Amino acid sequence: MAGPDIITMGCRLNIAESEAIRQLAAEQDDLIVVNSCAVTAEAVRQTRQAIRRAKRDRPDARILVTGCAAQTEPQTFAAMAEVDGVIGNREKMEASYYSSSQRRLGSQAIGRSFGPETPAFAGVTERVKVSDIMAVRETTPHMASAFAEHARAFLEVQNGCDHRCTFCIIPYGRGNSRSVPAGAVVDKARELVDAGYREIVLTGVDVTSYGPDLPGSPSLGQLVERILKHVPGLPRLRLSSLDSVEIDARLFDLIAHEPRLMPHLHLSLQAGDDMILKRMKRRHNRAQAIAMVERLKAARPDIGIGADIIAGFPTEDEAMFANSLALVDQCDIVHGHVFPYSPREGTPAARMPQVDRATVKQRAARLRAACEARRAHWLAGLVGSVQSVLVERSGMNGHAENFAPVRFAAPQPPGAIVRAAITGLEKGALIAQEALA
Repeated sequence: MAGPDIITMGCRLNIAESEAIRQLAAEQDDLIVVNSCAVTAEAVRQTRQAIRRAKRDRPDARILVTGCAAQTEPQTFAAMAEVDGVIGNREKMEASYYSSSQRRLGSQAIGRSFGPETPAFAGVTERVKVSDIMAVRETTPHMASAFAEHARAFLEVQNGCDHRCTFCIIPYGRGNSRSVPAGAVVDKARELVDAGYREIVLTGVDVTSYGPDLPGSPSLGQLVERILKHVPGLPRLRLSSLDSVEIDARLFDLIAHEPRLMPHLHLSLQAGDDMILKRMKRRHNRAQAIAMVERLKAARPDIGIGADIIAGFPTEDEAMFANSLALVDQCDIVHGHVFPYSPREGTPAARMPQVDRATVKQRAARLRAACEARRAHWLAGLVGSVQSVLVERSGMNGHAENFAPVRFAAPQPPGAIVRAAITGLEKGALIAQEALA
């Protein structure tokens, strides 16, 4: 076995950072790092499960827990007998914390880095290194690049968030918004292309907030322009989750007309009812979300729209939920990501009147069914088309530009971009019987 085992929970940013951790801890064969997610209570529960499973599989390994859940509730993980140490989001990019000489981490005073109302805890600080994430003011250069196990690479360009949505604990796990300088991003993108990657995904916590903290306040659109101009060998650039209200004219024009920028956007919509959006403290309303998608699809008809939607937010009644359900069709959401609402301690929404848990679960199921139906209709409509597909490392699977999954009847060169004739649909994936010259 070479290097550590990395268990990654949650978002694309975590995927990127896990690969950076793999490089930092490359010599630590006895180590398991669990890069946690805090977006929901269920994500925290799954992280605990993953830790216990990892210890059963490798009882002699050291287990270090990092990521957003480690940052927001370090006491939860420090109290676990399986865990040797808890490392905050600031500390996880320091190689020294992964050294085999540290079976237990040294003491560290813990401030309000893990939530607005969670008190510091006693008795387990010898296993914790979690500092105040709100004190971090920059994204360090080595966090600007990381590699994926697939044919695409994830490139971190931004971290943290300045917004305070009432349901979200993530700002207390990631800190305030900070951006990677454009020159460093371009340099890392060039390195990734030189290493053989044909697609790069720009990631961050709030990617559309890129730039105001940098000299000259560059926008995300300007960053995209610089990457495309200065890395001409990059055939495919993809954006991760965007806040639709922050898509300015420059970025919209690139999405609409730049063929190297993939026709696939994942939007942070969260709900389709104006009152719920207001109580969430979102910065858009229903009409704005629908109008943005209509504009995007009019400008680039082949675009695939994804979205995050929360089911059962506090105070949501059936009529409010119906507005979110209708949004699936009105915004043609074909890459739906549905979250059943779960209260996060320290957030304003946790103090609001809660929806019954059975109702939350049932509404989430209805939303998922609507998203799956919309996706199935969309995929069926792609049968008979020709798609440009990036082949994954297996050689048998890939993704089209609109992020539709494709399965090949015969192996293709891993990492290649092939023109594929789509002849069928099976188990949620397009079937390509042949790759065209």
